[in-house]
Amino acid sequence: MDGPFLACDWGTTNLRAWLVGADGEVAERRDFPLGVSRLQPGEAAERFRREVRPALDADALPVLMCGMIGSTLGWKVAPYVDCPVDVEALAARLLTVQDGEAPVRIVPGVRGPGLTAAPDLMRGEETQLFGWLEQDDRRARGRRVVCHPGTHAKWALIEDGRIVRFATAMTGELFSTLTRHGVLKTDVPPDDEAAFLEGVEAADDGGALSARLFSARSRVVGGGADPATASSYLSGLLIGAEIAALARRFAEPDDPVALLGDEALTRWYRLAFEDRGLPCTVHSGDEAAVEGLKALYARL
Repeated sequence: MDGPFLACDWGTTNLRAWLVGADGEVAERRDFPLGVSRLQPGEAAERFRREVRPALDADALPVLMCGMIGSTLGWKVAPYVDCPVDVEALAARLLTVQDGEAPVRIVPGVRGPGLTAAPDLMRGEETQLFGWLEQDDRRARGRRVVCHPGTHAKWALIEDGRIVRFATAMTGELFSTLTRHGVLKTDVPPDDEAAFLEGVEAADDGGALSARLFSARSRVVGGGADPATASSYLSGLLIGAEIAALARRFAEPDDPVALLGDEALTRWYRLAFEDRGLPCTVHSGDEAAVEGLKALYARL
């Protein structure tokens, strides 16, 4: 690594920033409530210069960003790179949005064939995927399946260090929408493992989801279940349906699926995997994000 730089994962709701030293070690980390959904058009550059750089004493440092900051909602659109893609191909397409002594570059998103005729898309997850590969040289050889839980969960197939294909499941957004509106509305967060696993079982093979969703209400109103367990059951139902539908499309029967992401989310996915007898491993998305940005920066 030629020198220190500022690594940023700028998403829809938050911005995570790491000050990376010349030795590759993280010297400082800060989080900012500056997600692109909270910004006005054209505001990103000014808010970054005024709020983020000074907070990390990084006014003169080069910057590398990934995430939704490269979308139509962000600083400037960084065009998608088509699958199959490896870290070198991604590094070759970094978008420079501010040049000079302290350049700012944005990692492009990745586009691949979807489950329907429409393509699938990711921004930010690709950097975590390549960071996860960088953490262990063995992962860049052979076939790997990664599940990235989130608002828009991603399932990715990686072969010999290249993202070959992936699929997006709007599981987190569905949960948020259903618990804020309509007959499944609740302000109780998921916290009941037994009810969650009941939902996982109710998801069965992942089919007829719109019909199964009503059971989140009927088990309470007609079955006497505790209303406080409704959100846990619903979470299990949605996650269980996602796993049932996508595990068979990406993983071979004995393939361990790597769960990559926030600890609070991977916990529930791990429970669902174990309940279904599917092998999985759990990895920090936060650590993978900074490793991915470091890997891309090293290839400039």
